[in-house]
Amino acid sequence: MSARAIGILLGVATDRLLGDPQRHHPVAWFGAVGNGLERTAWRDSRAVGTAYTALLVGVPTAAAWAVDRALHGHPVPRAAFTALTTWTVLGGTSLDREVAAVERHLVAGDLPAARTQVARVVGRDTRFLDEAGVARAGVETVAENTSDAVVCSLVWGALAGPAGLVAHRTANTLDAMVGHRCARHGRFGWASARLDDVLGLPGARVTAALATALAPTEAGSPREAAAVWRRDASGHPSPNAGPVEAAFAGALGVRLGGTLVYGTGDDARTEHRHLLGDGPPPATPDLVRARRLARRVDAGAALLAAATAWGLATARPIRHRTSPRRSPRPGPTPRPRLRRRPRRG
Repeated sequence: MSARAIGILLGVATDRLLGDPQRHHPVAWFGAVGNGLERTAWRDSRAVGTAYTALLVGVPTAAAWAVDRALHGHPVPRAAFTALTTWTVLGGTSLDREVAAVERHLVAGDLPAARTQVARVVGRDTRFLDEAGVARAGVETVAENTSDAVVCSLVWGALAGPAGLVAHRTANTLDAMVGHRCARHGRFGWASARLDDVLGLPGARVTAALATALAPTEAGSPREAAAVWRRDASGHPSPNAGPVEAAFAGALGVRLGGTLVYGTGDDARTEHRHLLGDGPPPATPDLVRARRLARRVDAGAALLAAATAWGLATARPIRHRTSPRRSPRPGPTPRPRLRRRPRRG
């Protein structure tokens, strides 16, 4: 198996065992640098925002590519570097722990604590959510971040190694920082949002496909999940969150979407999103089911990424067979010329 494939599997296993480091996380460092540069460089301009995005995504991606390139021919260090990068960019275990805490508060009947906890992983205003609203927020963030924080990065890791892992994670982090629609970032964050949409497109479809295929593990139907994905995904404002949330809704037999409130006070913004799925609204037990489905999707994506990386590493370029040159058709064999003996006089 290739160093890249081994590194991906080791990185996924490390994230599953340890989760994110509590202190000195490289993604947190990146966010701090991005925030500082945003305060200095901000202009209400797409061009400036594009340069900001290109710098913050391009420099770490180029550095990861250079290190990976330098380790070419050294499989053990290369696998270790890939594993470290994979562990750094993945967030599946931390997401699972955060949503598990929401679930515990709901089971204990502590709705205020559940609202506070779910606000750590969603951008909506959670202060007035009821139990069903908190459960819905938890299921939706599990679905979306299974794609964003795990599968999309693994897809790019399989295709482009550590550089692909870093490119997706930095782009997705910038989208969370400046890609949302607001007065300040409407133009400045345009490039970050569009880049994240592009890089997230293949991984979101892989996530939706895996959730659909694994629906029977949660007493769901692949046919129903595929039907909800096909019918409802386009109604979501995000081209990538739509397929994922729709597939999860169909696989779990619940209904997602509806009214959301972002911000508070004068900055409050209400969205009425398209409904996804035909079932009832999520309840507390559905958080458990969503987390189990997400873990299985993560495992399936890890195996698929490792297999893809191994296949790309072992594939040999196809050599086109050329027809051999034909020798010219031989003509008639010339008869030997006989020498005439000279006559004797």
